[in-house]
Amino acid sequence: MMTPHIPADAPFNSDQRAWLAGFMAGMNSRLIAGESVASAPAANAAQPIHILYGTQTGNAEQVAMDAATAAKTLGMAPDVHGLDDIDMAQLAAMRHIVIVTSTYGEGEMPDNAQLFWEALSADSAPRLESLKFAVLALGDTGYDGFCQAGKLIDTRLEQLGATRITTRLDCDIDFEDAAAAWLGETLPLAADKPAAGVVTTTAPSPAREAIGWSRKNPYASTLAVNRRLSGSASTKEIRHFEFDLGDSGLSYEAGDALGVMPVNDPALVARLIAGLGASAETEIGGSSLMELLSSRYEISTPSRDLIAEVERRAGHEELSHVIRNGDKEALDAFLWSKDSLDLVSLIPQGGLNAAEFIGLLKPLQHRAYSISSSPKEAAGHVHLTVASVRYHAAGRDRGGVCSTYMADRVAEGAAAGIFVSQNKAFRVPTDNDTPMIMVGPGTGIAPFRAFLQERRARGAKGRNWLFFGDQRRESDFIYEDELATMSRDGLLTRLDLAFSRDQKAKIYVQTRMKENGKALFSWLEEGASFYVCGDASRMARDVDAALAEIIAEHGGMTQEKSADYVAGLKRDKRYLRDVY
Repeated sequence: MMTPHIPADAPFNSDQRAWLAGFMAGMNSRLIAGESVASAPAANAAQPIHILYGTQTGNAEQVAMDAATAAKTLGMAPDVHGLDDIDMAQLAAMRHIVIVTSTYGEGEMPDNAQLFWEALSADSAPRLESLKFAVLALGDTGYDGFCQAGKLIDTRLEQLGATRITTRLDCDIDFEDAAAAWLGETLPLAADKPAAGVVTTTAPSPAREAIGWSRKNPYASTLAVNRRLSGSASTKEIRHFEFDLGDSGLSYEAGDALGVMPVNDPALVARLIAGLGASAETEIGGSSLMELLSSRYEISTPSRDLIAEVERRAGHEELSHVIRNGDKEALDAFLWSKDSLDLVSLIPQGGLNAAEFIGLLKPLQHRAYSISSSPKEAAGHVHLTVASVRYHAAGRDRGGVCSTYMADRVAEGAAAGIFVSQNKAFRVPTDNDTPMIMVGPGTGIAPFRAFLQERRARGAKGRNWLFFGDQRRESDFIYEDELATMSRDGLLTRLDLAFSRDQKAKIYVQTRMKENGKALFSWLEEGASFYVCGDASRMARDVDAALAEIIAEHGGMTQEKSADYVAGLKRDKRYLRDVY
């Protein structure tokens, strides 16, 4: 999947270059302190180091590639792979590894690490006394299972007798600087025989670092199209957006995601400033309170630090009860639909000043959306298919931070900050004859619209089968005309629809899968790739269960054999998910 060795002239975006600059700065600080650093290729004799990653959205993979580049500057021979590319026999033969892994959902392994974890945690896993390892975990403190995947792998390797190179680092959403510092300390320690040579590579110049677009340096893209897709009678508001790539040089592939940098709702910002008893011009750290709350900090979803501080100061019986009893479900129920303003309102005005409030917030993050176009057909544009989140609670209209920002506050012709997040693990088959089965209800159709455009542009002959659905056909059949054209032209071989509320008994995409189970299994036997995009908590789980049932029934297998079959699809990169 990954190129084992990183070419010395590999192109890097600004985040990668910034990471390398941070790495080199960390190395320089160690040299100033008089420490010996492994570096010279001749002295280090190109020691192998295996850098393994588990990723859901591409961040961990990117850090792994950055780490490999830095390892080469130390004269090491880095070998980069996804965790699921490594079996236990290969792991047992390794001597030095660095694992970079994100955590998916509420403490789960990312998709491309699940099979590795199942094998590592099994009773049959080999002893690993000859292995030295280090784990870098990426996560989000907004979730209960913060960095859980990294913690589990770190503990299990120790249980199997492996030796830590250094202590595991758990990173929050702003991981770049912390990851760079940790890797700057860890990689030299991974050398069996650290040399006294000095790393002489210079940090990239500011001019070079300005090249490329990232979440820290987004491109100001003009919004060319903002069109509602769902009908007026729909309970949902699904929109089609097109951003102009202009002279950005941004490129993407079908399967990638687009990061959009939002600006917070000005009405919520104004209410918060008033609730804090402050003014918009109040200066904190050299910036106005208005600027900080508008574009620097997350104010819709309360941070854990804010929740804890409000509980300490508010004297709110219900909140104190659920927190002190550790009742997660009760806390989730209490926080449901509440934003930071709701929590601040529990404290008498003046009980929390603006500077204290800012210190309790998390940085405002981009939102990533599956791209719904192929660059081969979009002609300098990138398309998104996004559901606008809107609801009313406690007397106020509320909305999704980024979905309503794009829908309401970025006019056509205005600009928003964007960047591309690669998702190399979610791609159209390289073989144009390979059949594709795609399951994408609602906005989950986004990447499959891109996949179908890609195949059309390639002139691919492989069969394409799409399962799509939503609530009602009359108002929720987005891209109906496009799909009809694709079906008529033969690009879309099969289209199975599931509109749950058009009849008494609810019908979902997994219902249609089971109804067509014999044909679906036949496609799999003929080498089809199976893709899923959409809600992880329900739809993707139900689709996974339906797939296992179909394989068991139509393949004449036991549940155990069916599970093995599914695992084989994953190992062969023929069962791929883009879920959220």
